[in-house]
Amino acid sequence: MAARGSCPGCGSAALVEDAHYAQQQLVCAACGCVLAEGLLTTTYADEEHLREVAYSQSTGQKEQLSRCLQRGIRRVQDLCKVLQLPTVFEETAVSYFQRALQHTAFHLVSLEKKELLGGCCVFVTCRQHNWPLTMGTICSLLYAKQELFASVYLSLQKELGLSVPALSLADLVKTHLNSFRLFQHAADVPAPFVEDKEKMVTRTMQIVELASETWLVTGRHPVPIVTAAAFLSWQSLQPAARLTCTFARFCKLAGVDLPPPAHLRLKELLEILLRMASQLAWLRVFNMDKKTVVKHIGDLLQHRIFLLKNAFCLEDEEEQQRAAAPGEGSAGPPPVAGAAAQEEGCPSEGKRQREGGPRPLLPPCLINPRKRLRTAAPSASDSAITGDEPISDSEIKQYLRGPEEIRAFRKAKAWP
Repeated sequence: MAARGSCPGCGSAALVEDAHYAQQQLVCAACGCVLAEGLLTTTYADEEHLREVAYSQSTGQKEQLSRCLQRGIRRVQDLCKVLQLPTVFEETAVSYFQRALQHTAFHLVSLEKKELLGGCCVFVTCRQHNWPLTMGTICSLLYAKQELFASVYLSLQKELGLSVPALSLADLVKTHLNSFRLFQHAADVPAPFVEDKEKMVTRTMQIVELASETWLVTGRHPVPIVTAAAFLSWQSLQPAARLTCTFARFCKLAGVDLPPPAHLRLKELLEILLRMASQLAWLRVFNMDKKTVVKHIGDLLQHRIFLLKNAFCLEDEEEQQRAAAPGEGSAGPPPVAGAAAQEEGCPSEGKRQREGGPRPLLPPCLINPRKRLRTAAPSASDSAITGDEPISDSEIKQYLRGPEEIRAFRKAKAWP
């Protein structure tokens, strides 16, 4: 396309625009002189005077991105490469990061939170694509505190209105066990300690499901439970060579950290397994303890539903209410002292009931309460009320709930 003006070299008016390597240039067709480079969008007045138009004026955007945005995008891209995520994940995470920096809620946050913002975008993208990734993995790569990362993640989810599905327990087990170094031979791992990955994942999933059915997962951090379940599954696959291995040595060989509550979760799981083992006929002749029960974990998991029903009181709520409240017209037996003591949280009575017969399947915090709630001291007005005060005729209607009670009250009132 010819342009107005003349070549300053030869004076020719044959000026054309040529795209050389996708860059617009104004070239003289007679002598080949390049008059201007980088012409993106021009007007007739600019073409007449041979003036370049800046990129920001032609597109409405700045020529260079801000330093914070450039650094954040590189951080997101590097994080996706370290995690070996697909290209689609990287593009989605970068778009979330750009949207977040344009939002006013993230303009005045600290530099530390802005650096964590890229990791939050990657974490959200993985959750939306059902890619098993934990918050602890992201925090370890970014050397960040989980509390601060969680606050930035919740702010990002709220301000951008993102829908993030929760990570299932099965995906968490697979992700956590992927980091173990016990699935291939190494110099520091003895040969009997090497285990097949699929077998260990399958048995760990079964133990975690057992923990979920026995209230061991509710309200707890999942990583200690998964670590304890992985240790039990690893021992049960080859108990002869692995029973002497301690929990701490197992985590050291696997190359994972040992969370502080993992020992408590392991103890609770062993108590459940011992309770289930007492219901198997061929195991009652043995003196089962926390080490020997590991040998029979496969049989216990195979009959898990049956053993849980026999080892614990799994009656429905209606049956429990009928047992607690006898029918009208029949004098029911008085409540057992042991059951009343357990309701009050007495550890000794709960222990005796646990050893004697099947106990209710309750969360550990209710079976062995650590702290008792302190009752507030009664006030002067409350202490003055004894419950024997007479009820006036105007208030008696508040205590009548049905027509049968009303008829009974009238009948009693008319009785001489």
